[in-house]
Amino acid sequence: MQKEYFKNIDETLISEVLPNGLTINIIPKPQFSKSYAMFATNYGGADRRFKLAGNWIDTPAGVAHFLEHKMFDMPDGNALNVLSSRGASPNAFTSSGITAYHFESTSLFDENLRTLLSFVSTPYFTAESVQKEQGIIGQEIKMVEDNPGYVVYYNLLKCLYASNPVRDTVAGTVKSIAEITHETLYHCHKVFYNPSNMTLSVVGNVDPEKVIEAARELLPSAPGEVPERDYGEKDAETPHQSVQKASMEVSAPQFLFGSRLVPESRGTSRLRQMLVGEIALRAVFGSSSPFYTRLYAEGLINSSFEYELDYTAGTAMLVAGGESRNVDGVMNELKDEIARISSEGLNKTLFENAKKAHFGSLLRVLGSFSTMSQAMADGAFADYRPLDAFEEIKNIELADVQNFITQNLTTEKLALSVVSPLER
Repeated sequence: MQKEYFKNIDETLISEVLPNGLTINIIPKPQFSKSYAMFATNYGGADRRFKLAGNWIDTPAGVAHFLEHKMFDMPDGNALNVLSSRGASPNAFTSSGITAYHFESTSLFDENLRTLLSFVSTPYFTAESVQKEQGIIGQEIKMVEDNPGYVVYYNLLKCLYASNPVRDTVAGTVKSIAEITHETLYHCHKVFYNPSNMTLSVVGNVDPEKVIEAARELLPSAPGEVPERDYGEKDAETPHQSVQKASMEVSAPQFLFGSRLVPESRGTSRLRQMLVGEIALRAVFGSSSPFYTRLYAEGLINSSFEYELDYTAGTAMLVAGGESRNVDGVMNELKDEIARISSEGLNKTLFENAKKAHFGSLLRVLGSFSTMSQAMADGAFADYRPLDAFEEIKNIELADVQNFITQNLTTEKLALSVVSPLER
């Protein structure tokens, strides 16, 4: 068990890699009454083709999400009910890159953790339960297809990526999930839910030794093979399409624009790239930036405007957008802003303010046990520690952020997705 104290933020990180390959990260917070645990696998909706024991295997779209739905089933009941009966708040999610199961509780943490580790590592599926779930997930898929937010987002991904499966919805399609059987689920669970491909993140009032001991006791002792993933042919440097448009029942046009990044694969270089990108986006699109304040004052954007930097399934992208009755006007203003930064440089005061603001947001994350747990899970899968960000951010300079902006927000790299109101 490794223990490191981060003096600059007054936090302690306890880490352990078990002989079975499981990475455990714990941030003890004895001054709080609550605790949070996340048990995650490096397996998401985009992991549909993989190599195991030298053989390539193809699976239907939606298996990772389907597994998430079914993992709470146990021979003698449902894990959600068990955890809830003990006062815990359990849930799970599947993204393109990971699947995570988590809970928060103020009491009986050790018992709840043991339940979490047990049901996630012990699958229980039947042909009948899988068939029933196909109907439930099928309804969920249809609801997503009618959601403008999902449509505008996935249309943008279809612009950015020609072949990478991140362009497809995590839940799959009604047709693809019809191909999923209980044998499919058992097989993919065995492949991806092995401890070598998983991580456990815990934040709160816990005994670290008990956390590690529970994982040692309840999980398989031997490491498993971590499969190689195939995300399709390498995409071109420019977007697959520049624009996608759709019409739906919306009161005003919704839009997202984005750009693909070349992701740093692992370690401190990944963490640094993330920090540079997040500061850059804050400098250009943050609520105190000239771009945002000017467009807001002119009525081109409203408070729905947001931005994010996303790394998943071997990809990285920046995405921004919201609601506007003049999307063309927003995009023209954006192009002018990037041209101005390219010509005049990024204002130094703006950079310093964005850097300070981002440092503050990192500090606030320390108070969010769920966000911190997910950050540690993401870091475990990419070999970096989120707590190192507080030192690494000091090394980021104006030129780093300016280069990020001028390299990744160029006209030829940007793609646009718009959902407009139906014509009457």
